[in-house]
This record gives sequence, C-alpha cells and structure tokens, in this order.
Amino acid sequence: MNELAARRKTRTVYVGRVAVGCGHPVSVQSMCNTKTADVAATLAQIEALAQAGADIGRLAVPDQAAAAALPGIVRLSPLPLIADIHFDHCLALAAVAAGMAGLRLNPGNIGGKDKVREVAQAAAAAGIPIRVGVNAGSVRPEQWAEFPDRSEAMVQLALRQAELLEDAGCAAIKISLKSSSIPEMLASCRRIAGLCDYPLHLGVTEAGTLLRGSVKSAVGIGALLAEGIGDTMRVSLTDDPLREVEVACQILAELGLREQGWQFVSCPTCGRTEIDLIDLAGRVEEALSACPPPRPMKVAIMGCVVNGPGEAADAELGVAGGRGGGLIFVRGKKVGFYPEEQLLPRLLELARRLMDEPAEQDSH
Repeated sequence: MNELAARRKTRTVYVGRVAVGCGHPVSVQSMCNTKTADVAATLAQIEALAQAGADIGRLAVPDQAAAAALPGIVRLSPLPLIADIHFDHCLALAAVAAGMAGLRLNPGNIGGKDKVREVAQAAAAAGIPIRVGVNAGSVRPEQWAEFPDRSEAMVQLALRQAELLEDAGCAAIKISLKSSSIPEMLASCRRIAGLCDYPLHLGVTEAGTLLRGSVKSAVGIGALLAEGIGDTMRVSLTDDPLREVEVACQILAELGLREQGWQFVSCPTCGRTEIDLIDLAGRVEEALSACPPPRPMKVAIMGCVVNGPGEAADAELGVAGGRGGGLIFVRGKKVGFYPEEQLLPRLLELARRLMDEPAEQDSH
C-alpha cells in the first residue's frame, strides 16, 4: 500500500503528449549536454534518454545556430522537448516557431515586461507551457535584499513572473525553485505549494557528481514527493544525462510512484558473510539491468542466514549466502544450494526463465 501523502492539487499542463500535474504520473526530465546545433548528436542523445526512461527532454538554446537546428530535431525526436532560454527573447520566439513543446525561462533575464509578454503570447497561441525556473545561483543581490529570507525571495520572484505570464494570456505555467542547498530548496517548494496551483518541477540544482548528486537529489526530491509535492523532476548530475534518468526513475520506483523492472535487494555484508557478496550483487545487477523484465520482478542477493532466507524467499529470485555458496530460491521455493562459483550463472539462467514465463504464471 502506498502511504505517501496525497498529491497536492494542481492545474494540468501538457508538454507535448505528457500531462504534468495532479492526477498524472510524475514525469522524468533530463537535459542534453550535446551542442544543440549538432542535430545528429543531439537526436542520438534524446533517443538514449527515451530508452532510459525519460518522458521529456530539454535543450539549451544559447544562440541562433541552436535555434536554427530546432525544427529538424523536433521533427525526429521521440520525446517532447523543452527549450531552455536565457537573455534573448528572440530565441524563445524562435523555439516556439520551431514547434518545441515548452519553454523554460528565468524570471527577468530575457528583458522587460514587453518582451516577456511577447513570449507569453506566442506560447499561449501555440498551446505550449512555460516553466518559470528560479535558481538560487541566478538571483541577483538586490533581489535577495528585497525579502526577509531566501526562500521567500525565490517564491515571490516566481509568482511575480507567473503573474506577468497570466496577464499576457498564458495560463499553462510550471514553476521550479531550485537550490544546491537542500534546506533552501525544501523551504521554497513547501512555501509555494500552499500559495498557488501551478505544477511544480522538482530538482536540486548543481547537485554534484554521481554519488553526491544522487544522494542530494534523493533527499530533496524524495522528501517533497513523499509529502505529495511535485509533478515533474530532473536529477541534475555532473555526469552523463543517462545517469540522471536512471537516478530519477529509481527515486520514483522506491517511493512506489513508478514501476521498475528489476527491484534489487541486497544486504550490506558483515562478519557473518562467507561469500564475496559485493562482487556477486554487482555482477547480478549489471547483467540483469541490461535486460529489463516484461513485468516488475524482485531479486534478493543476501549474504547470510540471519535475514537471507526470508528476503530471498520473498523475491521472485533470491540467494541466501552460506559457507562457500548459497541457497537459491525461486518464488519462495528452494531450488538448491550451489557453490559460490556457480551462483552467478545459475541466477542468470533462472532469471531468463522467469522473464520468458507468461505474466499469469507470475503470481508471487
């Protein structure tokens, strides 16, 4: 049973075919790190992101060369695409004309109210949403000084920009309030969640390298999702964008918000462990991750007889380590005890059999 808080009620906006808002699945985004003007490289990365589980892609549009490439990319992209625009409202207008599925803007950095209004009217006419993205690193000192604290500043800057868009006739609005500080990001998102019905895009900006950034993102994004706050998300890592999608999907899966293929359970090892469990768990996960199952399946790689038999028996496929080998279970039934060197090939053989079975036989 999912015991998370009820989702915060929001309006719904559409990024291409992807509905974003209350009543719809939390969608996963990532941003290409290719040069957008390189159409072939960008499309290859978008395809890889789609295969990894992304629902929405985002492209930097820093110049006219990037803007000129957008129509060709949009035409062949498997994902709806958002244009990330800064400093030049003409690039935003070009992105709308190219058929992009959404825009991402920072408050106030594409010019005055007239330019914002022009972009908002173009987006509204095209039926595409605008994300108002407030990043703590982009807020100017005089803007911080206007408000009693940083989270209030981020909230009010976002709401001011949203009001400008609404006044121009653009009601398809998402908001993101991002910081590299988890407490600041949490405070900002919680505050704005009670003040508007805009869908919220979650993320910890500049989260860091793979390990540190994954932990920070899981803490910040996961905490809000557990409270029912958040409608779409990006994990921001100093790494391959595919890793962003993998971590984002894993966060959603662990919260029960997205079905995952293989659910891996493994123990942390201790002095009772009598096989090389770290190596076995890593090799099983690596091998099975390359071949997603047709339905969710749990795999438990356990090291000893304390929790091992229970966890292994509770999975579709499991092993409980012992002296020099391990006892393998399939759907709660003991298959046999195998020497350590036979565990990996036997587990992979059994995994393939499970994947080939019709869904109705998978009654565990």
